Amino acid sequence: MRKGNEYEFTIEKTEFAGYGIAHHEGLKVFIKGSFPGQTVLARVTKKRKEHAEAKLLNIVKDADYTVAAPCPHFGDCGGCASQNISYEKQLEFKREQVLELLSNANISGFEFLGIQGSPEVFEYRNKMEFSFGDIRKGGELTLGMHAKGMSFGIVNTDQCRIVDGDFRIALDTVVKYFREKELTHYKIMKREGYLRNLVIRKGRNTGELLINIVTTSQLDFDFTELTELLKGLPYQGKLTGILHTINDSLSDAISVDSYEVLYGRDHIIETLFGLEFIIKQESFFQTNTKGAEVLYGMVKDFLGDTNSKVVFDLYCGTGTIGQIVAQNAEKVIGIELIEAAVESANANAKRNGLNNCQFIAGDVAEVIKNVKEKPDLIILDPPRPGVHPKALKYVIDFDAKDIIYVSCNPKTLATDLNVLVENGYIVKKVKVMDMFPHTPHVEVVTLLTRTEGTL
Repeated sequence: MRKGNEYEFTIEKTEFAGYGIAHHEGLKVFIKGSFPGQTVLARVTKKRKEHAEAKLLNIVKDADYTVAAPCPHFGDCGGCASQNISYEKQLEFKREQVLELLSNANISGFEFLGIQGSPEVFEYRNKMEFSFGDIRKGGELTLGMHAKGMSFGIVNTDQCRIVDGDFRIALDTVVKYFREKELTHYKIMKREGYLRNLVIRKGRNTGELLINIVTTSQLDFDFTELTELLKGLPYQGKLTGILHTINDSLSDAISVDSYEVLYGRDHIIETLFGLEFIIKQESFFQTNTKGAEVLYGMVKDFLGDTNSKVVFDLYCGTGTIGQIVAQNAEKVIGIELIEAAVESANANAKRNGLNNCQFIAGDVAEVIKNVKEKPDLIILDPPRPGVHPKALKYVIDFDAKDIIYVSCNPKTLATDLNVLVENGYIVKKVKVMDMFPHTPHVEVVTLLTRTEGTL
């Protein structure tokens, strides 16, 4: 097997995140986007002593469980990976992937509570970041997601099926408007151009809609006409705000240098468990609202009826989890890096009449050093890289009786669990939640308990 050559592979199983696994000439081969039972043609892109990687070119023979993808963009768009797989099969694969990761990390002896599917399989996303671009250099302006297998191409996703109709109608209006104006999209390599992103949020339970147009500062454009167009669309929900954000950063990520409210207000309000949450453009909030209700219900179930005196909510975002468990605690202390999210968290707590919540802005690894209270329970909900090693050391030193770890990355979860087990914790319960249907990603909720006589 040589790098650059094309081979037929028979896919035997899947591994997180979204890799089909084959063996060829005694070597394990990772092929993203392939599934067990398929025979595929793929080009070898990397070859190491232990494994190889190959890029999927086409499916020679399909598996007997595949289905027709309902989205017309599937296959071209890089957003969804498995709309052609029945949802029951998706859940089966994700369950196996998480269990294998934990087994390979020697995490054992826990009660596995299975995988919970998303209450909504389509139109479940409450936030989407669409990008301006083109599908080919110099082509018509597009607005949507990165094209599958392309570094810069953007697929126009006006019929995307994981967002609802309000997203689609707003996207279609915006891209057609800017095509008529013949405005340029931002080209990251040349660092020139105007249009960057369209970011839409919608409260699944409240129906509130926030539209955010992100550009560079390379042009002074009057948004009055577009604002009136967007205000007049026949939404199913209620338009509560239109923003124009300036982002002159050199990276592809959305950052906010400044913003202007073109209409209404700069946030939406969403409800969970009878509580209200203000969500601004920089706030982290689970992108699947109905799934979040199930996920946070799992956290409450793991918490049980025990009233913990002090709860730490680390990587708390807008303080959603902390406020949901606040009724079972004397005090909740949340820590989050993004200041705007912390402002929202404190405002949310006040709005909900929760006087026992305090949210602090800063790097968890640094802020945690100065917290004087001793927690009875620590809730960890870190980003994909997991808990920073410095922060994890402080978590261990706090000697909390219980830890509930909510992870969006089973790989870093397994790594962190090993450290916690080595330092006296036992993994008691594990449950998987599919927050992201048709993608490789899942959330995993884990309960750990301190063993007697440690530390």
